[in-house]
Amino acid sequence: MEETIPIHEETSEEHSHSLSRKFMKSTEISVLESSKNQLLDIVTKNRLLDAHVSVLVKTLTPEEAIGVPGRRDFPIILGKERVVEAEVLGARAHAFTDFPGEFVGDLREVFNFPLTSNKERSIFVATLNATLKYLNLIDNTIHCKDEDPERCGKKIASQILETWGKVKVGFIGLNPAIAENLIETFGAENVRITDLNKQNVNSSKYGVQIWDGNEMTEELIKQSHVILITGTTLVNATFDPIMDYICNHKKDYLIYGVTGAGICKLLGLNRICPYSKNQ
Repeated sequence: MEETIPIHEETSEEHSHSLSRKFMKSTEISVLESSKNQLLDIVTKNRLLDAHVSVLVKTLTPEEAIGVPGRRDFPIILGKERVVEAEVLGARAHAFTDFPGEFVGDLREVFNFPLTSNKERSIFVATLNATLKYLNLIDNTIHCKDEDPERCGKKIASQILETWGKVKVGFIGLNPAIAENLIETFGAENVRITDLNKQNVNSSKYGVQIWDGNEMTEELIKQSHVILITGTTLVNATFDPIMDYICNHKKDYLIYGVTGAGICKLLGLNRICPYSKNQ
């Protein structure tokens, strides 16, 4: 492989000054469109757009995606989500979605997707991740398995505590292992959770009522000091308004999971995914 054209790396000072500017701009162009433009530039400079590059995207079974964890209440096991896997020149990467689909084609075809459905967005995001992985611009794009999803919840909660102290945490996109550990660490009175799954909305998890993500996301952000966001929001088209709220209310945030690996790299967004794998 020829030498890769690198992504410009922001310093922490540049990042702190540019975050709100980037997301004011996102009201004119979506985060996905901005990422697509940046990826197109990288792919063109690395002469991949017109090369005979095959993109294969397939849907994984729960066991292929996360192995056999001890707890059985993860959304993927319950059938509420699936993981799609893209492969670009041997590099594999994952993205979560509630509307999986398969695709075989080249990068130019993926760039022509209008990104108007969860299926198209999940294929694009997984392909973006795999392409950046092939170019050695990101790593650890494969979801963790077996007992690591449970360990992930503990690690994320401890990382937030270490970084910000015992603050109020808003959690967007219910993951039961993470939710349980956030509540154990910060207390039920200091955790707010929203979700889009109607079966979760208005239910109680570990002493916290689950709010409707279609109606209560801004309120969650207002009431929290740090917001933990599932990367699946990049696929279901809810990410842009969430980040607008976060910037408007000047909140800290982390995006969790493998789905956001490439977009977070391209846009300099804060991400945590402690046990993701390279292969």
